[in-house]
Amino acid sequence: MIRYELRCANGDEFEAWFGSIADYDKQAQAGLVECPHCGSTHVAKAPMAPAVVTGRAKEARGERAVAMAMAAKVREHIKDNFDYVGDKFADEARKMHAGDSEERAIWGQATPEEARDLAEEGIPAAPLPPELAPDVTPKKLN
Repeated sequence: MIRYELRCANGDEFEAWFGSIADYDKQAQAGLVECPHCGSTHVAKAPMAPAVVTGRAKEARGERAVAMAMAAKVREHIKDNFDYVGDKFADEARKMHAGDSEERAIWGQATPEEARDLAEEGIPAAPLPPELAPDVTPKKLN
């Protein structure tokens, strides 16, 4: 894959990805590369610096991979060991905080407003990455 910075005859700039240099050339010659802003098919490559991967960039990618693997383990641990309360998360957190319900480890969903309200009320809660919720089987629904 190759990414090009492109500019149309009207001066609009945008980027596009192509399978290869030849793919770009073939599509541009056939008038298939179109400006998403104005629809012009008179498009040319804009000057751009090459993407050079430095040793630090490779190291950062490795660090990111380690962090993502750790996050996946945390998500799996939560899925296997915490009670899933679905969209009742804010209600359950409030009940436990007030002493009206037994304290236990829970997870579920909360709207942005509910999360903000919990924080303002001093009720400890932390967001999880969104990929945790969609593809899990609840351990327990209370």
